[in-house]
Amino acid sequence: AAAAALTREGGEDAFRRLFRFYRQRDASDLRGVVDFSAPGGQVFRSQLSISSVSDQDAYRAGLQPVSQWKAYGLSGYPGFMFIPNPFLPGCQRHWVKQCLKLYPEKPNVCNLDLHMAPEKTTDLWGQSKEQLRRKGSSKWEPRSLLEKLRWVTLGYHYNWDTKKYSANHHTPFPSDLAFLSEQVAAACGFRGFQAQAGILNYYHFDSSLGIHVDESELDHSRPLLSFSFGQSSIFLLGGLKREEAPTAMFMHSGDIMVMSGFSRLLYHAVPRVLPNPEGTALPSCLNQALSSDLPVGSVIEHSSDDDWQVCAKYLQSSRINMTIRQVLAEGQKFPEESGTNGKSQAPSEDSYHENSKAKRHKPNRV
Repeated sequence: AAAAALTREGGEDAFRRLFRFYRQRDASDLRGVVDFSAPGGQVFRSQLSISSVSDQDAYRAGLQPVSQWKAYGLSGYPGFMFIPNPFLPGCQRHWVKQCLKLYPEKPNVCNLDLHMAPEKTTDLWGQSKEQLRRKGSSKWEPRSLLEKLRWVTLGYHYNWDTKKYSANHHTPFPSDLAFLSEQVAAACGFRGFQAQAGILNYYHFDSSLGIHVDESELDHSRPLLSFSFGQSSIFLLGGLKREEAPTAMFMHSGDIMVMSGFSRLLYHAVPRVLPNPEGTALPSCLNQALSSDLPVGSVIEHSSDDDWQVCAKYLQSSRINMTIRQVLAEGQKFPEESGTNGKSQAPSEDSYHENSKAKRHKPNRV
């Protein structure tokens, strides 16, 4: 197989060659892509810290009891863990709605702030929902503002110019997302994890995310958490150098990925977004209804039928990814900075993703 041959070849920037291979729209050789829904080969079962998360706290976060999760590792990637969809029926809808309706709101920061007046980006949902609800299948229809969304930052906002976080560019981190992240981290052996920064990525079928390492956080002892919703994608996980060929794997709706230890600072990328393998407009897990009987203290909220109709229309051609990280160790502070206010952002709307029409340099973030 062509992908296997490229993997064996190695050498200068082997990662880039495989990225381009999987980026191709007509790439038909996906047999070498690891599928955790049918694990085998270099995949092995990983142990979870079941006693670290009570069933009640898991339910409050919209998750199954940890004892019911399946977790996998990959040979050669210590510290990497993959958890296929552990969400309770209907609970993914909450996070999709938050990523489209609530989290892009001010004071959080998004790519549209770079070239639009503040008053134009205060209600992306309100300005987009009717247009999205009526949207047909034509590629020539104008895009709504939500469809132009590429990234949103939460908590400590990343400075794309200096590639640093700073104390003076911070907004409150969403409490529901912090709770979810803390439960997942604890289940993976990282009790006391603090969700301090988040980057939300919004992908379409022509989107990709370039090769990079996440190293700007001051505390690398804490994991990077990744949550995916909507259409599927191929994720490439490489080594400490770009000369090392990566392993390709599928990420489907609801899947969670944890990068810690050795795997925390590995090169990785998303070369391609794929239609969900069930062949339906949305994965079946997103068509499940939320239970009417939510536990006391649940961070999950019911979505109205109208709101979900908008979300579902968006997800028919899109994927949302949330990456959550702890920036500072307990008691750690940012170093003194000079000559910057910490608020510079990425240079252009499309710089964060690659797409078929424009391939520009991207900041190195997941």
